[in-house]
Amino acid sequence: MKLKFIEATLNDSELIGSLVIQLTTEICELTHVKHFNIDLDSTVQRYRKLFNEGHYAAILAFSDNKAIAVATITETYALYAGGKIGLIQEFYVLPEYRTTGVGSKLMQQVKDYGLNHNWSCIELCTPPLPEFERTLNFYQKNGLTPVGGRKMRQDIGDNND
Repeated sequence: MKLKFIEATLNDSELIGSLVIQLTTEICELTHVKHFNIDLDSTVQRYRKLFNEGHYAAILAFSDNKAIAVATITETYALYAGGKIGLIQEFYVLPEYRTTGVGSKLMQQVKDYGLNHNWSCIELCTPPLPEFERTLNFYQKNGLTPVGGRKMRQDIGDNND
């Protein structure tokens, strides 16, 4: 399998939106809870807005001109982590490609991106356990270590703009 990785542009908005919808759908189906209330059109528009404002980036993996994986990333700051850090917001590999090594190669692309942007570290939040134990194992195998806590959220308004 010949892989190609690209840093996404606005022209890739539909691909990114589609892969993110597949990710969120899979999480909801496996946990039997509707964690997300998103659709393709609003996801694509949100990506375009965040990308244009310089708040979001994405790396896509292709096999034979087919998008098979995505990592969306953003930059932020944390005193506890030494300053500038990268957050992986979404990381998804199509199920049929999960045992091919594409995920590890995509993770390396994210690490390289972070090094080029002088990040002190990369952080992410895993999907709910125990349904996603394999996901946790994948991240640990690729050098990430649990640092405690759980992702928490409280909706405080309509953030669709």
